[in-house]
Amino acid sequence: MSEKKKSRKSGAASEPFWRGRALADFSKTEWERLCDGCGRCCLVKLEDEDTGEIHFTDVGCRLLDPARACCSDYGHRSRRVRDCIRLSPESVATLTWLPPTCAYRLLAQGEDLPDWHPLVSGRPESVVEAGVSVLGRVSALEDELSVDELLDHIVAWPAKVPKAAKKGRKKRD
Repeated sequence: MSEKKKSRKSGAASEPFWRGRALADFSKTEWERLCDGCGRCCLVKLEDEDTGEIHFTDVGCRLLDPARACCSDYGHRSRRVRDCIRLSPESVATLTWLPPTCAYRLLAQGEDLPDWHPLVSGRPESVVEAGVSVLGRVSALEDELSVDELLDHIVAWPAKVPKAAKKGRKKRD
């Protein structure tokens, strides 16, 4: 059941936990619940050495399970993948490669969670329906390709908001 429905059903007038609070104020459990599970941050990104521009690829981290669009070893990802970045309230403000659909990025920018986010919809499959998930869009895992081959896998879609996901985006009050 979605956060909106829980509040209405119980008669409570309280806002969902993510509204009206700074990212730094979330508990570890609340922080983890903000992730919509799209898998976009688990795609390999390439940085142009000359310009600093970040390019997404359709290649997943070696721990990405492309059939489920999630990490196959989430609890140990930082130990197993040297450059896996753990998001924090501080890092969210500085990471330019976070997808525009990322809940952490949206909240940091003063926006609310979109209607397709599982905390709002109450349905994890709403991420796939909105076209935000990497499900069915990962061409390979990083261990399957050479660095040179990664250049052939640069794609624009992870840095864009899919048409189906554009509805339901709003600014927080």
